[in-house]
Amino acid sequence: MENSSMLEFAHMGVDYGIIGILIIMSITSLWLFIERMMSYGSLRLEEYKNKEELELDLGNNVSTIATIGSNAPYVGLLGTVLGIMITFYSLGDIGAVDPKKIMTGLALALKATAMGLVVAIPSIVFYNILLRKMERLLTMWEIKNKG
Repeated sequence: MENSSMLEFAHMGVDYGIIGILIIMSITSLWLFIERMMSYGSLRLEEYKNKEELELDLGNNVSTIATIGSNAPYVGLLGTVLGIMITFYSLGDIGAVDPKKIMTGLALALKATAMGLVVAIPSIVFYNILLRKMERLLTMWEIKNKG
């Protein structure tokens, strides 16, 4: 395999690999958010005898959404850094500066950072919505058990 085809293979691997990981993270975050909202909707507070048991059930999978939200930008950044490295390596291999090749390579590399943010922002919103819902359910449980 010649050097230019190896570089193209590496660029595609980074591009599709990072974007693929981010798509999986996005689907997982959305799925867990929907699962938690459905779980909260069908929750029967009167079945819980103590607050700790309720907190454990309410917190299932919420930290996973937070982890996805906090790490997605780093996965995107990793794709950007690797894409830029491959672009510069291919320019060094050619031995000439081609502005079109530089701009195309950088634009494709920055796509990974943008995708990381597209995954992270909704995940953090999901996390905050779930935290607020958890707080409300815990307060409702406390009110019912005091009266």
